[in-house]
Formats: sequence, C-alpha cells, structure tokens
Amino acid sequence: MKFMIVSDIHGSYADLKRVMEIYEEEKMDKLVLLGDLLYHGPRNPLPEGYQPQEVMKLLNAYKENIIAVRGNCDAEVDQMVLEFPMRGDYSELYLDGHRFFFTHGHLYDEEHLPMLKAGDVFMYGHIHKPVLKKENDITIFNPSSISLPKAGQKSFGIYENGELKIVSFDKKVLQSIKI
Repeated sequence: MKFMIVSDIHGSYADLKRVMEIYEEEKMDKLVLLGDLLYHGPRNPLPEGYQPQEVMKLLNAYKENIIAVRGNCDAEVDQMVLEFPMRGDYSELYLDGHRFFFTHGHLYDEEHLPMLKAGDVFMYGHIHKPVLKKENDITIFNPSSISLPKAGQKSFGIYENGELKIVSFDKKVLQSIKI
C-alpha cells in the first residue's frame, strides 16, 4: 500500500489542489489527514488560496480513501460538511508489520507520546515543521504543513514499502527513512 500524509491544510485550496495532483500522479491508495483541514485558526494568517468550501469539496471527492483525525482548529461543524470521519483524536493503521498511530499533535506529541512499542510509527502535525527520526525503535514523523510551514518549505509525506519520506511540492524527497 502507498499512502500520502498531509497535515495543516488550513483551508488552502491552492495547496491542497497541488498535493492532490501529486496524489493522482503517484497512484496513492490512501490519504491520511493529520488535522486542521478547513479553518486557518486565530493564530495563523490566511493562507494563500484560502477557500475552505473548495477544500471541503475536493476532500469529499476522495472520501472513500481518507483516514483523518481532528486538529485543534477543526470543529464539530466541519464534520457536518465533510463526508468522512474526522473527529477522532487519533486513528491507527496496521500495515507491513507496523502500527501507524495518527494524531494531530495538540494532545499527543514527542513530549507526550501515546503507549507505543518498538516498530510503531507515530505521525503527527500541528507544529508545521518537518520531523523524521527514530527513537527507541519508534519512528517519529511530521510532514510539516502544506499551507503554512514554519520551517523549510511546504511538504507532505509518502509511505511505501517500509520507507517513509517527506516530499516537497516539486516532488523532491527532502528526508527519508526505512522503518
């Protein structure tokens, strides 16, 4: 299985549209959304191409392939317009002998990890910075933000065949690790 990991869209249709073009080009099986989908939040500036209704429509077109969690800027009203579950604080996927733990990062983060074991993969967003490392045989991953990165460039993640990558919009691999 090949899946894309996206975090912190914050209503940016222009950025989501580019990422979904790559999703199609790369023939992904699943789209993992790590929260903060439609709203920019009171601490953030409006991202370029801020169109939450268009983001909603584009995401809904992929509803059968989405695994999503709630971010700190996501609200109950967002679930009313999104046609896939997105209100859980975390989700899990078991694949290739690993447990992937997906969360936004405002409840669980590197300082407050959930109960994980060797071989698990902890994926979170929220900080808008890329992270890819192993600690105590646990892979820790943050793809950064596709709309409002706080370090580096806009990026997302790709997982395939035991390899996890942080990728830029021009499809350049910025970091990678075998899990």
